[in-house]
Amino acid sequence: MSNKPKILIVDDDENIAELISLYLIKECFETEIVHDGESALRAFNEFEPNLILLDLMLPGIDGYQVCREIRKDSNVPIIMLSAKGEVFDKVLGLELGADDYMIKPFDTKELVARVKAILRRYVNTNSDNSSPDETGDYVSYPDLTINITNYSVVYMGANIDMPPKEMELLYFLAKSPNRVFSREQLLDNIWGYEYIGDTRTVDVHIKRLREKIHDHQKWRLSTVWGVGYKFETR
Repeated sequence: MSNKPKILIVDDDENIAELISLYLIKECFETEIVHDGESALRAFNEFEPNLILLDLMLPGIDGYQVCREIRKDSNVPIIMLSAKGEVFDKVLGLELGADDYMIKPFDTKELVARVKAILRRYVNTNSDNSSPDETGDYVSYPDLTINITNYSVVYMGANIDMPPKEMELLYFLAKSPNRVFSREQLLDNIWGYEYIGDTRTVDVHIKRLREKIHDHQKWRLSTVWGVGYKFETR
């Protein structure tokens, strides 16, 4: 049985899909290619990928809907691929739960680098039966522990599933309580200086965090209007 990371490639352009697959196989990944949304959902359940490369403009069920369906049950990393470069499209993709968004045409080597970076950070908590604990690099507050070593978050006694970027953002803010970070600083530190994206990316991830982690009497995620965000303790 292969131990190679499995990448599901969803793109209706056969040439692009095959090119991506060749590069990934060269880097010791196992790949599967499908060309429409319905096939993507079937392959997700049968192939059980470690990461999905998802084109948005698909016949039948589009990439946005595929992402919605997968996010109902899984936090598997998703990189959206699209020729649509407008801010609205990027923000929508991130709001639906994508971990990254690349605009076509893109450099295949850069795509492979992003795949590797996301997989390095991703831990599938569903396959780890151990309870998140206070070992490794972590920060802890009343009713909240964020462990960046095993990528786990315990909130109000329950393990909270969240994609890598959300967890990294929460950890970064929480390890420097009451310090204000601008959106640009957060982009640089979480997404990397080479990330070409809009600062609204940060807003989208903060919104998603607030849906999962609500204000506590001892701490909260605070907006500093005109500046950025902070993890405020009381």
